[in-house]
Amino acid sequence: MLPASNRLRRSDDFRRAVRSGRRASRRAVVLHLLAEDGCAEPPRVGFVVNKAVGNAVLRNRVHRRLRAVLATRLPDLPAGSLAVVRALPSSASASYDDLAADVDSALTRLLGRLG
Repeated sequence: MLPASNRLRRSDDFRRAVRSGRRASRRAVVLHLLAEDGCAEPPRVGFVVNKAVGNAVLRNRVHRRLRAVLATRLPDLPAGSLAVVRALPSSASASYDDLAADVDSALTRLLGRLG
């Protein structure tokens, strides 16, 4: 579970992360990351799992898995960063390990660009 201080809630924050942040696509997810320098706030994460993924049961399963993956990756994110994880339709058939590998690969690419 993500702590409340690490959740993206406002649509303006989602929009800003998607439009202004860097993007990395993988088989099951697209990760948008907007890192803001000099910000002391904790990193915040939001999720987009739309109907193309499947019915409500599949969408909720994918959302729970992605939330669990990102909860363990919070220390890797820069302070004050905004991250949006968008699930692609192939995420419905992906295992937890596949989703974790895709998120790790995307994070490595994006954080490598930042550093």
